[in-house]
Amino acid sequence: MAWSSWLPTAPPPAPPAGLRESKKQETRQLISDHATRLFIAQGFEQTTIAEIATAARVAKKTVSNYFPRKEDLALDHQDAFIASLADTVTARRPGESALTALRRAFTEAATAADPVAGFSGPAFARMIADSPTLSTRLRELHDLREAALADALTTATGATPGDITPRAAAALLGAVHRTLFQRIQELTLTGHDNAQISATVTAEADRAFDLLEPSLTHYAAGRTTDDTSASA
Repeated sequence: MAWSSWLPTAPPPAPPAGLRESKKQETRQLISDHATRLFIAQGFEQTTIAEIATAARVAKKTVSNYFPRKEDLALDHQDAFIASLADTVTARRPGESALTALRRAFTEAATAADPVAGFSGPAFARMIADSPTLSTRLRELHDLREAALADALTTATGATPGDITPRAAAALLGAVHRTLFQRIQELTLTGHDNAQISATVTAEADRAFDLLEPSLTHYAAGRTTDDTSASA
């Protein structure tokens, strides 16, 4: 054996940051996919983290590192969901009211059958409906989304801390979105396809948002992140 083979070898170079992040995302998606498959087949409450780890061929600790809560495995769009309404208000067009921006964004989401809006497929919708844990977590996510919207409206209108107006407006706008989300789930569970659901909820959304027009037509209009001097 040559002498050089006994010399300590340097560790292999670490993969580039982009490659590491890509591999992390692949692992996360792999775990989530196996978890969803098991949840649908066995039920959310009946499926264990150990079973998910075995199916994904990773350590149980790896699952917990990527998904601190079991619910996170099923509701993996939750960060986008919580931020969705607030982001729409923040990015609204110049002179556009919060109501107009949110109304337009919902129509776009319904047309695209966006999962964040509630489009999920019957098996996934049934999994949530049959799970008390997931149903409770979904209600919490709606509450968190509404709170994020209230914060965005406070910033958009320059409201003083503690002003109830942004919170009240967020509650009204959040209630419409919550109702439409539930409606999408209901239609999914009764066997409608995405095209039918989209057509139905788009028409129903018009009626729901119309109810808010008298009070919120001009609310948060005229102010953008680049124009903080305009009045709300």
